[in-house]
Order: sequence, then C-alpha cells, then structure tokens
Amino acid sequence: QVQLAESGGGLVQAGGSLRLSCAASGRTVSTYTMGWFRQAPGKEREFVVAVSGRDGTTIYTDAVKGRFTISRDNAKNTVYLQMNNLKLEDTAIYYCAARTGGVPQTISKLYDIWGQGTQVTVSS
Repeated sequence: QVQLAESGGGLVQAGGSLRLSCAASGRTVSTYTMGWFRQAPGKEREFVVAVSGRDGTTIYTDAVKGRFTISRDNAKNTVYLQMNNLKLEDTAIYYCAARTGGVPQTISKLYDIWGQGTQVTVSS
C-alpha cells in the first residue's frame, strides 16, 4: 500500500520560494500520476498541478503557471513542487495525491491516495 508524506512547508515572505517534497513509500510510484492540491482556510480543496506517470505530461492551474514547477525523482520515489514568487493567496495546506491512471486529472475524487498535508503560509 502506498503512503505519501509531504514536507517542506513553512512561513515565507511574499515573493519568496519554497520547495515541497512528497515522499512515497510502500511501492514505487513511478507510473502513477502525481498531483498537488491545496486548501485555504474556509475554502474547498483545489487543484494545483499534476504530472503523468506515463509520459510526464503536466497540467497547472492558471493561478500558479509560471511560478510553480512540479518534478519527480523516480529513483527517490519522490515528487517535488517548487514554488517561486509566492503570493499571499498561496497560503494553504498543500496535499500530495496519487492515482494509478496515466492521465493527469484536476478532480480530487479521481486520486486514490493522499498525504497528510503541509502548511504553507505566505506573509506580507
């Protein structure tokens, strides 16, 4: 059974950067589609980015295009989210998710496995 563990969250000033990590254990996730979602206080969980385990295709929500980058290191069974030029509205709990399908999806219900989340707080 796959388990996901996020790390790398924290407090950062607007304009700063953070790199989140999502370490998978239990089995390799190299063929899984991996995604990042976030949930701000009082809001629903929303899609951020996903990468296909089949061909590396990525999809980003418009709000983070050009600022966030997803990558994966299959040797380490880990997925990363590099976040640059952070804005106040990026403040949220960030969740890593995995699905066995090869097509990246933006809908959270299509992901089977979730991590516990890591808090990202952007201050002015």
